[in-house]
Amino acid sequence: MTAFSEQEATARPCATGRQFELRRGDAVAVVTELAAGLRSFSRGGVLLTETYGDGEIAPGGAGITLAPWANRVENGQWFLDGKKQQLDITEVSRNNASHGLLRNAGYVPVGESPHAVALEATVFPQHGYPFLVRHRVEYQLSEDLGLQVRQTLTNDGAAAAPFVLGAHPYLRVGDTPTGDLQLTVSAGTRLVTDERLIPRSAAPVDGDVDFRAGRHIADLAVDVALTDLRFEEGVARHTLAAGDGSSVSLWQDESCQYVHVFVSTVYPGRTRAVAVEPMTGPANAFNSGEGLRWLAPGESFSMEWGIDYTPGTAGQ
Repeated sequence: MTAFSEQEATARPCATGRQFELRRGDAVAVVTELAAGLRSFSRGGVLLTETYGDGEIAPGGAGITLAPWANRVENGQWFLDGKKQQLDITEVSRNNASHGLLRNAGYVPVGESPHAVALEATVFPQHGYPFLVRHRVEYQLSEDLGLQVRQTLTNDGAAAAPFVLGAHPYLRVGDTPTGDLQLTVSAGTRLVTDERLIPRSAAPVDGDVDFRAGRHIADLAVDVALTDLRFEEGVARHTLAAGDGSSVSLWQDESCQYVHVFVSTVYPGRTRAVAVEPMTGPANAFNSGEGLRWLAPGESFSMEWGIDYTPGTAGQ
């Protein structure tokens, strides 16, 4: 990856800042300056993620990356060495701190090629999170034309820092109505939440949240974290498939032991939209400790995930 030249960047009037377009073969990805988000990924003109207009920020957090926590912190509160920490409440309806501290931050490009880009942003010490950490997000179109994403958190401070990393992509299969698609997730356990979507216990998957044999999206309205994933050759794979055999798959490496599935009925212009979110820990990890990791000063941690496409009979 070569050093990024500021003169090579072309500003576009987008609410999400500069747009970094990656191309390789028939694969195209657009990455945003804001939140180092994935605005779109397509193969041969077939959209594989939900997208949005130039004048919009990501609806429902579509495609944003999440650090230094994913999902929610109950009441925005947690304790550090016995002292209460208070984060800003960003999910007012449920009185939670949601999706980390960088969803409204611009990332700086630190490397670019025709089919790859690396972006970085810093979380400075602040109320509720008194740590200095740096989040680097690298997008790359691979030789097989899949999208690969690597998120790395580095502790630039003098004290150990807690964290959870995640991402928030919404998947689709071109113009196939989302309700006609079938979602398969090989997860054996669901986290049982209260009305504020804070996990209180765990249970075996069942009913609408058992995706092991595949479930059609029509009539589903779920917002659930799953774990006990089945990993094969180091990755767990979740697939959204159409009736013609075409499919899009999100994979995540073994650093991500959780995936959150959210079926939205309010995504603009879509009757349903499906978020499949790889995470290193679940909601409220700062309080429960489940999936929570700590970075020593100078230490880094990386998670990897990606998106692949299989064309159907009409695309072969």
